[in-house]
Amino acid sequence: AHDTFWDFASLMPESMHMLTWVMSDRAIPRSLRMIEGFGIHTFRFINEAGKSTFVKFHWRPVLGAQSVLWDEAVKINGADPDFHRRDLWEAIDSGDFPEFEFAIQAFDQKTADSFDFDILDPTKLIPEEVVPLEVIGKMVLNRNPDNFFAETEQAAFHPGHVVPGIDFSNDPLLQGRLFSYTDTQLSRLGGANFHEIPINRPRCPMHNFQRDGIHRMDVPKGRDNYEPNSIAPDGPRESPARGFASFPTQDTDSDDKLRQRPASFADHYSQARMFFRSQSEPEQRHMISAFAFELGMVQTMAIRTRMLGHLMLIDPALGKAVEQAMGMEGKADKITPAMAPHDMKPSPALSLLKKAKPTLQGRKIGVLVSDGIDGAIVDQLRKAVEKAGAKLMVIAPKIGGVKTKQGHLAADHALSAGPSILFDAVVLCLSEAGAKQLANEAGAKDWLANAFNHLKIIGFTREAMPLFKAANVDAAADEGMVGFDGKSGIDGFINTAKQQRIWAREPKLRSPG
Repeated sequence: AHDTFWDFASLMPESMHMLTWVMSDRAIPRSLRMIEGFGIHTFRFINEAGKSTFVKFHWRPVLGAQSVLWDEAVKINGADPDFHRRDLWEAIDSGDFPEFEFAIQAFDQKTADSFDFDILDPTKLIPEEVVPLEVIGKMVLNRNPDNFFAETEQAAFHPGHVVPGIDFSNDPLLQGRLFSYTDTQLSRLGGANFHEIPINRPRCPMHNFQRDGIHRMDVPKGRDNYEPNSIAPDGPRESPARGFASFPTQDTDSDDKLRQRPASFADHYSQARMFFRSQSEPEQRHMISAFAFELGMVQTMAIRTRMLGHLMLIDPALGKAVEQAMGMEGKADKITPAMAPHDMKPSPALSLLKKAKPTLQGRKIGVLVSDGIDGAIVDQLRKAVEKAGAKLMVIAPKIGGVKTKQGHLAADHALSAGPSILFDAVVLCLSEAGAKQLANEAGAKDWLANAFNHLKIIGFTREAMPLFKAANVDAAADEGMVGFDGKSGIDGFINTAKQQRIWAREPKLRSPG
């Protein structure tokens, strides 16, 4: 299966832009609450005067977009396959409702004509620096489903189901989807009338002449199921003024209509190049590693060398770095593109790290504790973490918790069920005896080593040194290692933790490949 995917992709250069996204950090999100979403299609807004404006739709998380590292993602999936659903459910259940701003990129035909790419090509995007995003609304996920199947599995999304004021463009992929999504829902939900399943019913009154058939939910009265009719003057009627009407465009193309891609879609590399060059240095390293990892599992040498040829066209620096990471220097095929790529101005908005703001809002901090600690430190840490908008989770050697100097401290996770991969930053609040005991536990050493190797900020009390030594982690390695002197130092940890990760640590730990 690995060879067949990359064989297909390597023979479809249209996929190169998408592949750079898939191989980037965006493909391994920190949480469903921290994902940016945008439509690849171009729609139209139609105002009351009948004027058309092209539009692209975007969702932006208020918490900001964030990713995890590849090694971290693999281990998270092993530790908790339901991690993302659990994370979303728990946030909503606790009242930390995820919010997403709804934004648009709106532009007219003149602006569309000024681009050096076709806006109807779904493999292209419009940089935010060229057409800024305008926020026009917000979605708040303020409750969990009462029944997952009824409210989630049966939801029937469809790009053709639009409200007045929205119309479609001639984007060929969109035009195909307007048909295929109906067919999909008919098959997936067992037949006609899927729009009457409660989760899919419109919130505003909707009247039509549809009658009978499988899964019919309504009980229509009367015998007037057609128009025009004189039997029921007060029944549903078509409304030319308020109903859906396509924007009247004139087709000035004198060429024949063919089942092939237009010449305006032929530039397959320029936007992929822009995406790669827009990333920060750590993000570029991750893309190089991702390509080297994936192509390294391809068995057919011709597919590998063909893909390396495509990467050279995207950016020679990318292609050569992947070659080096794979030990295949000079093996890339020479590929002649349908249209020579050109350099586009980088778009910093495409980088997760370049636009990331220091924050702990919506994040989770894990604190590893042991018997004999000063519980007041944990209390003070919890208050500081919650003040920053995050949550503190207590991890103890056993789920029963620990005995502090003040009494009993309950645990949220046992060490075996609460690995550091589940948290955005960690703290080791240990007694001297507890640290010596944990230094003999492989799980505790992995807990600390993983946090360090995943570039996380690590806070610690000075009594934790035996565990650092056992885990072979330097407590003074960089600014991400924050020691507590009693109750002080917590503010420094919070401020440092808002950086999310210490990216300068990564080149010292691993090379691409």
